[in-house]
Amino acid sequence: MTHHDELAGIGDRLRAIRESRGLTLRAVSEASGISISTLSRLESGSRRAQLDLLLPLARLYRLPLDDLVGAPALGDPRIHPRPRLRDGIVTVPLSGGTGSWEAFKQVHPPAPEKPIRQWVHPGWDWIYVISGRMRLLLADDDLIIEAGEAAEFDTRVPHGFGNPGPDVLEVLCLFNPQGARVHTRASA
Repeated sequence: MTHHDELAGIGDRLRAIRESRGLTLRAVSEASGISISTLSRLESGSRRAQLDLLLPLARLYRLPLDDLVGAPALGDPRIHPRPRLRDGIVTVPLSGGTGSWEAFKQVHPPAPEKPIRQWVHPGWDWIYVISGRMRLLLADDDLIIEAGEAAEFDTRVPHGFGNPGPDVLEVLCLFNPQGARVHTRASA
């Protein structure tokens, strides 16, 4: 396959990604700042995909640039997550950042005195407490979630969580930026 052949397939890939997220050209245009006509020409293949157009789309779709353009996977297919440390909290990405769901594990040291900041953003969160206890602030509710319990909520509601102690808190988090819910019950 030539370099030109690889570039020719980007338009179809961009359309498929947009449609898989249930987005219109207008919605992508408004969120990315790229005109509807430019997006349409990108998807049809009549406009060359350039970095200044692909980067805002990669951010919007929450995909690495390689995944957005369909770069071929090379070598070992296993992912090797790189833990991140921020404010004493270790986050281990589990999903590779592709697809509509993001999965990660977090480890929080005990911080009973640390104030919990609440956030608001589009999406849906599902958080399972592996060990320890989680203090969840959800709008005006102040909840304690124990090991073996889960919480799920619309992230457009002010929310934040922390570790009230005394033990280390380990949680598994699933996040869907489009607001799709986790289905944890089997149908009858």
